[in-house]
Amino acid sequence: MQTRNLGRSSLRVPPLCLGGNVFGWTATEAASFSVLDAAVGAGLNFIDTADVYSVWATGHRGGESETVIGNWLKRSAKRKDMVIATKVGMEMSPGKKGLSAGHIAQSVEESLRRLQTDYIDLYFAHQDDASVPLEETLGAFQELIAQGKVRAIGASNYTAARLAESLELSRKHGLPRYEVVQPQYNLYTRSDYETALEPLCLEQQLGVVSYSALASGFLSGKYRTPADASKSARGKGIVEKYLNERGLRILAALDEVGRRHKASAASVALAWQIARPSITAPIASATTVDQLNELIAATQLGLDPAAIEQLNSASK
Repeated sequence: MQTRNLGRSSLRVPPLCLGGNVFGWTATEAASFSVLDAAVGAGLNFIDTADVYSVWATGHRGGESETVIGNWLKRSAKRKDMVIATKVGMEMSPGKKGLSAGHIAQSVEESLRRLQTDYIDLYFAHQDDASVPLEETLGAFQELIAQGKVRAIGASNYTAARLAESLELSRKHGLPRYEVVQPQYNLYTRSDYETALEPLCLEQQLGVVSYSALASGFLSGKYRTPADASKSARGKGIVEKYLNERGLRILAALDEVGRRHKASAASVALAWQIARPSITAPIASATTVDQLNELIAATQLGLDPAAIEQLNSASK
């Protein structure tokens, strides 16, 4: 599988990132292992997770996804072949959150322990923390890079203004810069990224690893009527948010392009992002190998300009 540069870092990744949010949550450890085995076998060696996955689930405390991935890394002995991204900053428990130097130093050790590794390839600030000076956060990341615990850093859920401010501080003070951005972006949710972040990412040669690439599963075509809300635990919210005139127009375009290319709606939606020059690798998750095969198919699907324009037009 062809690989791409991840910003100006030394990391190279495939054009799709496997989301680890489902591991240990809606995918058991055994199911997660099957997906990871199949993904790596197909050349998808880029995995995204976070310390906070899946603290929202009943009985979970956070760290479940990292633990599953760590157990798989130990069993598979594939660590050197993988690019592992995880994150810090979301609330793990009352008072345990943010981007202070102390919290980052504590959290990285906990993530390393759960992942059963001595380094993280890509460490994200999961969300901006206005209560902490950017210099403090970047200084903490600088220490981790110097210690060999982190190879590159990224910013998730940052506004273009805050990201630009951070990049300028890095330049002026010799601090490591965020090499990768993780915004929410998909065929339905386009404007925030395209109007402000995308021009900055292109100008600064930043990698972009977009989350919610399938709009929580809506772009797979799974939810087409209000009755489809019953298909998953989060179906009601998905139907309320996306099942409208514009959402149905996007699904119709995905269906039509998919018929021409003999591909599923999910594969087409991901291929549309993969073809966008600013996007390094959209993130998508899979709980089964069958779902994973649709993701793999997207990396092999070259959409022609007419298909891309049709999808752009439908999703305006």
